[in-house]
Parts: sequence; structure tokens; C-alpha cells
Amino acid sequence: MKKNFIALLVLLFATTTIYAQTKKEGAKHPWDNGKLKVTENGRYLQHENGAPFFWLGDTGWLLPERLNRDEADFYLSECSKRGFNVVQIQTIDKVPSINAYGQSSMPDGFNFKDINKKGVYGYWDHMDFIIKSAEKRGIYIGMDCIWGGLVGSGQMSVKEAQAYGKFLGERYKNSPNIIWFIGGDIRGDVKTDVWEALATSIKAVDKNHLMTYHPRGRTSSATWFNDAQWLDFNMFQSGHRRYGQRKGDGDYTIAENTEEDNWMYVEKSQSLKTLKPVIDGEPSYEDIPQGLHEENEARWNANDVRRYAYWSVFAGSFGHTYGHNSIMQFYKPGVSGSFFPSRYWYDCLKDPGYNQMKYLKALMLAVPFVERVPDQSVIAGQNGERYDRAIATRGNDYLLVYNYTARPMQIDLSKISGAKKNCWWFNPRNGELQFIGELDGSKVTNFAIDVAYNAGNDRVLIAVDSAKDYVKNLQAK
Repeated sequence: MKKNFIALLVLLFATTTIYAQTKKEGAKHPWDNGKLKVTENGRYLQHENGAPFFWLGDTGWLLPERLNRDEADFYLSECSKRGFNVVQIQTIDKVPSINAYGQSSMPDGFNFKDINKKGVYGYWDHMDFIIKSAEKRGIYIGMDCIWGGLVGSGQMSVKEAQAYGKFLGERYKNSPNIIWFIGGDIRGDVKTDVWEALATSIKAVDKNHLMTYHPRGRTSSATWFNDAQWLDFNMFQSGHRRYGQRKGDGDYTIAENTEEDNWMYVEKSQSLKTLKPVIDGEPSYEDIPQGLHEENEARWNANDVRRYAYWSVFAGSFGHTYGHNSIMQFYKPGVSGSFFPSRYWYDCLKDPGYNQMKYLKALMLAVPFVERVPDQSVIAGQNGERYDRAIATRGNDYLLVYNYTARPMQIDLSKISGAKKNCWWFNPRNGELQFIGELDGSKVTNFAIDVAYNAGNDRVLIAVDSAKDYVKNLQAK
């Protein structure tokens, strides 16, 4: 028996969003539940009072440079409406950077002693405004302190990194919504001493905020910094290449024809002796050419960004960052665009991928959060390859399996508790739930989705111990 639960879904999303951000009675913003910290099992993030934190990020890289106050406030408001709770920015992308008001990030170089000029709305005043605007909406700012290419080309020394890190730490240590990014699209073995100096100088001042490293495409921070004391969680950039799109990279870090398999970075990170949370901080962007550098290449679409998100999270990531080609650089009249943007950023706020990420966040917060583990043994029989690969995650009494192509699959329902299992299909495009039925929970069961076999016809199988009704619990909140 199959049945749609659209109205029930609306309740699910409303209540899970509230639950995710306001577990503590009366909490208005996420940090009202305390600072972010790593869970004891080393897999996820939560607040000090135990409230779970599922990271749903957007890449707003050029926000500080490209947008004025009204535009920045509007953009952050739109992010909040879509459930994003982190926005990743380039704090500076040039030395110096110049913002929409013509103000320099470094009028006196790396000497920040007199950075606040009386009567001047300076670069860092505008940064303060952005951070406050995000704070008002319950959004964390992932501050990538300086883009990697600048450091790689020698535009910041160890001594300058120490001065810059001290300035940043002192200015923002008391802002509740900061997450520090070291690096910036660069390998960790390039200018490592500069990155270490920047990280440790911030941490010496700021004891309140988490820190990670944003690496180059097809690499992970775990390769270089997994055991660094300043690194609280790992980040990888699965990047923008399609299968087999090598493009002559001389230092290619992965096996050919695995370019889209972002789940492999999660598995590798979680195999290390020191277990730290991990996230895909830059997957393929919606509406960007595959491979980045040729305008006439096919473009990544909403199907692709959903696949990257669910693959990574079900493999064990603690959240996910989405990106859009036009939004990340705030392409608009009067500014140049990189990677061949096709439309202005504010028109792209209606694009499907940007509006579908909230369903993943709602789903993951609808079930017990911290106990979740990846478990491919849930998938019985022959799993598929590439786009046909199903990925499973489970708790003690629930399991979730993501299937991108609607390929029939065999699932071992005995992997979780309960003699009987209630099962649903969950649609990542619109969040609709379709009830499959109450099934025998002690055996391997065949599941076939009632849609055509095709890339982008993705569904999530939800199976729950029939004694545990998380949907009912959500309705009651």
C-alpha cells in the first residue's frame, strides 16, 4: 500500500528546523544552546547543551567584496528562508581587497593598529555588518581568512600571518557565529608554515570558535592536518570534475574515474586513527561548467548537487555545503564573472538545487542524530557502481538508503532493531513521503522505486523500527 504524506511533510520540516536550532526551551538562535563542539564520538558537531547541529552551508565567497549592505542583508535573509545555517566567505581575496564601498581591507598593510578610522565606514566595518546580519538570522559565517593563491604566491609571510591572525581573533572572538577557515583552495603542503602561523595566532586569542582547513579540489585537510591541535574538523573539496575529466593535472591526487565519488573522501577520513568530523566544503556547483574551464561543457544541475549532498552525508559527513556558480561570486551588472556565469545571482535564488537542500537537513534532524553511522552492509547483494551506487546510513532503530538512479536494491532490514519496520520513500526534490508499508524486519527485502530507472530519479528509503515513530514525535512538537 502506498500513500502520500505531503501535509505531514510540511509539519516534519517545520518541526525539525525548530528542533535543530532551538532544542533548549526559549532558544532564539543556535548558539543560545551554547558554543559548537565536536561530539564525543568524533563524528558530528553539537552545541554545549547537546542540541545537534547539522551544517547546511552555502558558498557566498565574494560577499564581503561584491555586495553592499542592502544586498548582503537580502542575500542572508534568503539563505535563512532556505534553511542554510552557514555561509562560507572569502574574508579577503586580494591583498588588499576592495569592497563595494571602495574601502581597502589593508590601508596600512598588515598593520591593523589604526584600522578603525573615525567617520569612515571601512572594510572591516562592513565585515562587522555582514557578521551581525547573519547573526540576526541564526547563520554562522565560515570565515576563510585569506584565499590560498595569495599565500602561495608569497603575499603573506609568517610574520604577517601572525599579525593578521591576532587581529581577526581579537576582533571576532566574541561574535557567536564565527567558524574559522584556514587555507582556501590550496594544498596544505604549500606554505605550510604560513598556514600554521595563521591558525595558531587565531587560536591563541579566540578560544570560542571551531576551525578547519579548506583545501584544493580533489584533496582533504586530513592529508596534512588531521592531527593538528588547531584543526577541529576536516574539510575536503570534491571539486568540479566529472568522471574521467583529468584535464592534464600534473599532481592528480585520486584514481582516474573517481572524480565524482565524494563519498570516498569521507570513508578515507573516517579510517584514520584520530577520528574527526568531516564535510564536503566545496562540491560541484549548480550551473557551473563541468571541469570549470570550458564554457561549452555540460553544466552541473540540481540532480548533481543533490547526489553530492546525499552521498557525502550518508557516507558519514556531519553536514554539507552547497554552491551555485553565480551566487558564490555574486555575478551582477557591472562586475566580471569567472567560470562563465549565465545569469545574475539574485535570479538564481529560484534555482531548484538551491531550494532543495533544506530537505536533506530536515531529514537528518528527524532521526536520532549523534548515534548515526555509515553502514554499507545494510545493502545486500550487488551494489551498483558510479551513479548506481546506493549509500546507507543508520542508527539503532532506523536506516536510510540513498538511491540516485531508482535502481532496484536489496536491503537488510535486520540491521536495525524491531521485528517490524515501517518504510517510506522520501523524495529529495520536494520532500514528499510515500508510505510503503509495515514490513517483516528480520530479512533482506527487495525494494523497487515506482519511477523510471534514470539518473536524477533519486529517492531515499526510510525504514524505522515500528515501535519508534519519529514522524509522530515530530508532529507532536
